[in-house]
Amino acid sequence: MSGGGARLGLDEVPGRVRAAIEGILGAPVVAARSQPGGFSPGLAARLVLADGRRAFAKAVGVERNPDAPGFHRREIEVLSALPPDLPVPRLLGSYDDGDWVALVVEDVDGVPPAEPWRPDELARVVDAMAALADRLTPSPVPARPIATLDQEGFRGWRTLAAEPEAAAPLGPAVCRRLDELAAIEEGWVAAAQGTSLVHCDLRADNILLAGDRVVFVDWPHARVGAPWLDLLLLLPSAAVTGTDPERVWAAYPPAQAADPDAVTAVLVALTGFFLRQSLLPPPPNLPTLREFQRTQGEAAFRWLLARLG
Repeated sequence: MSGGGARLGLDEVPGRVRAAIEGILGAPVVAARSQPGGFSPGLAARLVLADGRRAFAKAVGVERNPDAPGFHRREIEVLSALPPDLPVPRLLGSYDDGDWVALVVEDVDGVPPAEPWRPDELARVVDAMAALADRLTPSPVPARPIATLDQEGFRGWRTLAAEPEAAAPLGPAVCRRLDELAAIEEGWVAAAQGTSLVHCDLRADNILLAGDRVVFVDWPHARVGAPWLDLLLLLPSAAVTGTDPERVWAAYPPAQAADPDAVTAVLVALTGFFLRQSLLPPPPNLPTLREFQRTQGEAAFRWLLARLG
């Protein structure tokens, strides 16, 4: 399960930001319903307008969390450039005053997949992910390479191996393998290379089942890499609630063309990221993020041990 951002209501957003949102939409907002799930520390709400139209808005300022406005800026860049026929909400407009950043997208009449994942919904989502990976290869927009994640935390095992006492809270099963996993982690960037646009943050709360469509939302972390990365990054969140990740992985068409050692190297890096981050203090207004990362890391570690034999 996921969620944990200390969300803001629309009435808690500065007046200039609310006015900008209404200016983008061309009508007053008469109702706003905050959405659960995810880790945004700002506004994330479905809006109803005076003329009956609907939209979805996100907004955050640096006082809420120093990193969050940058995420919104990146999502605006990605959504502005994506082709309009993708299963992604259309960007309606944005606002940025250097402190607060807001974006407004079309409201998708859908619901996230149930958690624990239902097999039929997971199969539907995985099929849609394969189709999206094909559509996004090669990437239709400029985006940061997957290698940038190495500087943003995908070096957790190397960090812990250099300071093994810091890993003690993770338990002996983790601590005895620090050097082994740090060595595998060294190769994850080369293993993850590719030409596909990858969402990099797919979980149930970033997916909407909308009639016969599957819609993928929240794109600030998008990067260019291997086409199989998104399912690999999603599966620990499904494994937390009982899904066998290897069974799903083995049936995924992009995975079937992947080098198994490359897949394991990326899974090592993902596991190290989650477990290392789980030891850090929580970021501002994200009180449950570290618990979430610990749970994800433990699920990823179980999958990783199975792959390593």
